[in-house]
Amino acid sequence: MANPAQLPAISRLQRAVFMLSLLISFTTTIAMRPAAAQTFSVLYSFEGEGQTGFYPTSGVTVDRAGNLYGTAEYGGPGTSCYLGCGTVFKLTRHGSSWQLTPLYDFLGNDDGGNPNARVVIGPNGTLFGTTMQGGGSGCMGLGCGTVFNLQPPQRAVGNLIHTWPETVLYRFQGGNDGGTPEAGDLVFDQAGNIYGTTDAGGDSQNCQGGCGTVYELTHSNGNWTESVLHSFGQPGDGDQPFSGVIFDQTGNLYGATASGGAHGQGSVFELIHSGVGWTERLLYSFTGGNDGAFPFYGLVFDPAGDLYGTTCCAGSDGQGTAFELTSGTWAFNLVYTFGAPGAGQGPEGSMILDSAGNLYGTASSGGAYGFGAVFKLSPGNGGWTYTSLHDFCAGGYPPCSDGYTPTGSLAFDSEGNLYGTTSNGGQNGGGVVYQITP
Repeated sequence: MANPAQLPAISRLQRAVFMLSLLISFTTTIAMRPAAAQTFSVLYSFEGEGQTGFYPTSGVTVDRAGNLYGTAEYGGPGTSCYLGCGTVFKLTRHGSSWQLTPLYDFLGNDDGGNPNARVVIGPNGTLFGTTMQGGGSGCMGLGCGTVFNLQPPQRAVGNLIHTWPETVLYRFQGGNDGGTPEAGDLVFDQAGNIYGTTDAGGDSQNCQGGCGTVYELTHSNGNWTESVLHSFGQPGDGDQPFSGVIFDQTGNLYGATASGGAHGQGSVFELIHSGVGWTERLLYSFTGGNDGAFPFYGLVFDPAGDLYGTTCCAGSDGQGTAFELTSGTWAFNLVYTFGAPGAGQGPEGSMILDSAGNLYGTASSGGAYGFGAVFKLSPGNGGWTYTSLHDFCAGGYPPCSDGYTPTGSLAFDSEGNLYGTTSNGGQNGGGVVYQITP
């Protein structure tokens, strides 16, 4: 396997090949704690080529009532995209079981196609999300992606399932405005404006197809107007912001780029808001050494304002790292190095934080059976302890009835239950939505 520290900027195809290699690689040791008493349940298994969609890569969003909302990247009735154009779904608890309701089927045309990020609940209580394709004819004829809104139908008739009407808020052109929004959650400011990232496009010519952007959508008089806050790709700058951005308490934005930076291995950046615009500051550039490389996914703040995130690759054991950037100085601290036998490898999805300061995330490979894990990182005694909450494919491959390759972010409900998705496996082969109860 290639040394991650020597890899160039990564395309989607290169990344897929690299992450596949993680499924079959194991390396040296780091102390870890076995799983505590947890209960794992599969809530729904997607069919391999089902009309309800399959390959749910991004996790789910939980509303106040405990309903789950998510996206499947492929499947559905749309025929304009490879293996279908994807869906948006809702899971509702009925007694001891869960019922899936399809909310929207993408056709891959003007409406968008292949959502690679989960939907989020906006200030008005409706669903917002992105598709990485569709919306037009650019980007090699596939379309450069969209930002969309789904609202529940105003009226339901009996028990019939009604598609939620879609409104496309913006169609990316793949030029200076950006293109191909990938895995990042959308975020909102207090005025209801939307912020996100694109993996491609922008005004830099230093990457094929552009190096990506951070953008804002402003709502006025029923219309949405896009503004590019930053285009990546200048010398020394990061490029390819695969995931989204988050706000601090003063209104500045923070995120990570999957490549670029001073060493070409990815970066963490801040966009500082002033009255005249936004100014980028690079907080950290990964070296591809013990600190890790290629931070594909997003960041999370703790109450003290420290930032936490993951890299997919490199580190002393070659399987990625979890890191902290200390507020104010933004000094880098290594939280955990992935790669111990039996522990998860190749962390994917943005980590989340509980009230006790523990971090939770997913690893796309490794674990006790080699097919990924849900993990917890707990601070204490001057370091962090890894605990496995679930190791996938416990029943053997195939079919991995509990799923495998967990690639999305986790979510808590009000009772402390964890929810997530796997992009593959399950009883029907198309991935699963799962729950882990404390």
